[in-house]
Amino acid sequence: RNQSDEGAPTAGRMQQKRNIQIIEWEDLDKRKFYSFGVFMTLTIRATVYPATLIRTLLQVQRGKSLYSGTFDAFFKILRAEGVQGLYRGFMVNTFTLISGQAYITTYELVRKYVSQYSEDNTVKSLVAGGSASLVAQSITVPIDVVSQQLMMQGQGEHLTRFRLNSNTETGKSKKVFGQTRNIMAQIFAADGFRGFYRGYVASLLTYIPNSAVWWPFYHFYAEQLSKLAPSDCPHLILQAMAGPLAAATASTVTNPMDVVRARVQV
Repeated sequence: RNQSDEGAPTAGRMQQKRNIQIIEWEDLDKRKFYSFGVFMTLTIRATVYPATLIRTLLQVQRGKSLYSGTFDAFFKILRAEGVQGLYRGFMVNTFTLISGQAYITTYELVRKYVSQYSEDNTVKSLVAGGSASLVAQSITVPIDVVSQQLMMQGQGEHLTRFRLNSNTETGKSKKVFGQTRNIMAQIFAADGFRGFYRGYVASLLTYIPNSAVWWPFYHFYAEQLSKLAPSDCPHLILQAMAGPLAAATASTVTNPMDVVRARVQV
């Protein structure tokens, strides 16, 4: 949401709520928020992208026809294609930074709106997280469809409907954009504009619940950790621990639908 890719903990007007400072939209420095947010999101995406690529390959393969597991996939790709093979489709995937900003903006605005009707932090997070994913996925799905097709090239190309033409592999400076254009042309020729929204419903059924679950669990874990941690423990550390715990919980709940999403889109 990703997910992962899909939202870092945010913050605004500091309220003390069970030892955790909750920062609201109106207190954010928007300029710093968006500039640092884009930089941090891009850094995180670049770091975890090989894992995202491997996850997609493992979800799409039938049984263990290509790889026996995560590490087997990692070393096979590395040996066959080098580090570059672990970043197939990355340049296209970076356009999801747009949806990332749309996600977090929608989350904060909906959270602010819901706060007029409920002060329950879980309710605000649940509604805002689901709404933010609906907006973000409408932008992300076409990018994901193209990016995933590029991920499948190489060792996994027999698992996808589209394959790169050999002439797109020549010319280093034009290689990335040539491959992207080639895949997009094939998708459009086969399915028309609707092809770029292949698996849209599956994406909504994956990421809306994922986001709706992630935020409440993030706040839950942060609050529980604050009760266990020493009083002088920085909130940043608690948040850094709560984020991965919430992500693991949300991914466990939504992974079956994520497998369906990947197979439909590829």
